Amino acid sequence: MTNYKAKKSNLNTLLLQNNMDLEVLEQNTKIPKSQLEDYLSKKVMNLNTAMTISKELNCQIEDLYEWKTISKK
Repeated sequence: MTNYKAKKSNLNTLLLQNNMDLEVLEQNTKIPKSQLEDYLSKKVMNLNTAMTISKELNCQIEDLYEWKTISKK
């Protein structure tokens, strides 16, 4: 069995690809800028937030992070 752990946020790259900044993402999603800034670096977003952001950035939830695989036996 393989499990996955979010390793590094791709949010900044996705924002650039969509020609969007945090202020626009905040306006469109109603997620506070301070919370979005946390997601740029260290904090892993919950599933509801990830779905909201992925829909706004026209990507899959999996695209929001680089993933580390963890094999379990």
